[in-house]
Amino acid sequence: MKRRAYFIYTVIFGMTIILLSGCGIFKGEQTIEEMDTPPEEASLTNDLDNASEEGAPDEGTEGEEGSDESEGDEQEGTNESIETVERQLYLLDSNGMVVPQTLELPKAESKEVAKQTLQYLVKGGPVTELLPNGFQAVLPSGTEIIGLNLEEDGTLIVDVSKEFAEYRPEDEQKIVQAMTFTLTQFENVKRVKLWINGYEQDVMPVNGTPISNGYSRANGINLTLSESVDLMDSEAVTLYYPAQTQDQFYYVPVTQHIEMNNDDAYQSIVQALVEGPSYDLNLLNVFNSGTELIEEPTYNDGVLTLSFNENVLNSIDTSSISDEVMETLVLTLTEQPGVDAVNITVENVDEVYNEDGVPYSEPVTRDTFVPTGSL
Repeated sequence: MKRRAYFIYTVIFGMTIILLSGCGIFKGEQTIEEMDTPPEEASLTNDLDNASEEGAPDEGTEGEEGSDESEGDEQEGTNESIETVERQLYLLDSNGMVVPQTLELPKAESKEVAKQTLQYLVKGGPVTELLPNGFQAVLPSGTEIIGLNLEEDGTLIVDVSKEFAEYRPEDEQKIVQAMTFTLTQFENVKRVKLWINGYEQDVMPVNGTPISNGYSRANGINLTLSESVDLMDSEAVTLYYPAQTQDQFYYVPVTQHIEMNNDDAYQSIVQALVEGPSYDLNLLNVFNSGTELIEEPTYNDGVLTLSFNENVLNSIDTSSISDEVMETLVLTLTEQPGVDAVNITVENVDEVYNEDGVPYSEPVTRDTFVPTGSL
C-alpha cells in the first residue's frame, strides 16, 4: 500500500515538475525578449538594415541614372538659357567696304564686353559661324586681344599680339576703321589707341597710317573723294547709304566731302543723301525724285527736325515713309555732334507712319536701328 501510494505520489510530483518547467520556459523567453529588444524597435532596426544591405545597390543605380538625366536636363537648360546681346560689328562686305552688321553675341561680363567684341572681328575666330553671306572678319587670323584700358577722356587703349601686323598694306585703313567704329559704338569710347605686345604705336605697323593721337570716327570710314568738290569749301561727313544683297538691306557708311550751302550743315547733309551716292559705289538711292526740304532744319535740345514735301513719302494715302529712308536719315544725322534724335514732318500731313502703319509719335533715335550702350 505504501509502495502504491509512493508510486502515485512520485508520478503526480513528476508531472507537476514537468508542467511547471514548461510554463517557466515560455514565460522566461517572453520576458527577456520584451526587456532586451522591444518588438517595434526590433522591426525598425531590421528595416534599416535591409535598406542599407539590399536597397543600397538599387538606390545607387537609380541615383546614377537620375544624376545623368539631371545633368542632361541641366546642360540642355544651360544651352537654352545662354543670354545674348546685340552688338554691331564692322565687317567687310563683298565689295570690300567696311560695314556694320548687328549680330547676337553671348552676353559677357561688363569688363569683358569690349574685349569680346574685338575677338569677334578676328578672321577664323568665334564670329565665323555667325557671318552673314558675303561678309568676312577684318582682323588678321591669330590676333589675340592682350588687354584694354579705358581712360577718363574716352580713349580706349587696345593691346594686341604681334599677329595683328600680318595683313596686306591695302587692308590697313579697313582694319583701323573697323576697330574704331566697332569700339566707338559704346557711347563712352571716343577714340582708340593701338599697342602691340605692350608697346604704344605711333603709326600702323604695315603701311604707316598715323595713329599717335588715337583714331576716332572723325577720321572717317570708306573714304571717297570727288573731283567735282572743292575741298576748301567742303567738309568731310559720314553718310549712310543702303546696299542690298539678296533680300537683305544693310547700310554702308561713306565719308565724303560735301559743300556746305548757306552755312547750314544739316541741310547740306540731307541734300547729299537725297542726291544719292556716287554711281561707282554700288549703293542705293532710296529717296523719291523731287524730295526736298521745305524749311531749314531746326535743332533743339538734341532733336533735329526736318520738314519735307510730300515726295518723301512712299505712300501718300497712308502717310508712310519707307523704312530705308528713315534709317538713312537717322543713322547719318545722329553721327553729327549733339544730334540724339531726328523728327520728320511732311507738308499737309498731320502724322507720319512707318511701313507697318506705326506712327512716329516721338523723334527717332539711333538705337531704334542699332544697339547702343556703354562699356
